[in-house]
Amino acid sequence: MINTGITAVEGYVPEKVVTNDDLSRIVDTSDEWITSRTGIKRRHLSTGENTSQFCINIGKKLLEKTGTAAEDIDIIIVATITPDYATPSVSCQVQTALGCVNAFAFDISAACSGFVYSLGIADKFIKSGQYKKALVFGAETLSKITDWTDRNTCVLFGDGGGGALLEPVEKGGIIAEDLHARGDDVSLTGRHHVVENMVCKNVEKGHPYLIMDGRAIFNFATRVVPQSVNDILEKTGLTLEDIKYIVPHQANSRIIDIVARRLKTDIDKFYINVEEYGNTSAASIPIALSEMSAKGLLEKGDRIIITGFGAGLTWGSMLIEW
Repeated sequence: MINTGITAVEGYVPEKVVTNDDLSRIVDTSDEWITSRTGIKRRHLSTGENTSQFCINIGKKLLEKTGTAAEDIDIIIVATITPDYATPSVSCQVQTALGCVNAFAFDISAACSGFVYSLGIADKFIKSGQYKKALVFGAETLSKITDWTDRNTCVLFGDGGGGALLEPVEKGGIIAEDLHARGDDVSLTGRHHVVENMVCKNVEKGHPYLIMDGRAIFNFATRVVPQSVNDILEKTGLTLEDIKYIVPHQANSRIIDIVARRLKTDIDKFYINVEEYGNTSAASIPIALSEMSAKGLLEKGDRIIITGFGAGLTWGSMLIEW
């Protein structure tokens, strides 16, 4: 059986940092209000870079770090809800910019679960034996779909991206996954485009920004994430004692606190960086993995669980042996 391993991870965020105090100058909020409710202190915002540029920067680093030739890449997958265009896909823009002439490329939209979903997809292609190397990205420019007059949402989101090179490995890699969706709940929605054309004059108008029922998302996440992590452990016969880190989607520190309590494990088992980046949707898990790798926190043989949850509703977890 072929095992799929993550052989390198990289992250990228824009240089521009916006603090809670900066936001308090444009909406009725404060550092204390934001921090106490979310754990977020800062976020990085694009000053013009779009989602494709985040991925291109990350892809160049991954190829250079691993000594991989661009023409050896077989697959490019980008998880995003904020592409540059409706078409072409971000992944096709990345393929051209990196010179990955032999790769097929596509985007997926699963919001904050997107990177977990994408790893699961790439894993199946590599396990088939027909493909050897995949570049998988989670990247967002959420600032372009955020209402900067709405204090309930504008304090939450940031821009950035992360990515991984996946290849066959002899041992370890992606061990198990647990992926879900429930389309009957729209507690979190993005841009809404209504049908309006020469034969359809729609009185309903769409909306251009993210809209979120924060309480509903909070209740959803604190319920499904512990269950998903426990399902992974049950599938593999492991316990939390066997897991070095849980790397959650970085949406809200209070959500992570409650998840830790419901799993009856120490919060120190969770890698948390929401204070610096805010909620970067599909980018949050790969950004966290990149930081962990750079800090030397991930060693060969370490078992980690990544877990995401977001609009759709979508959620899922994955056990990876580093």
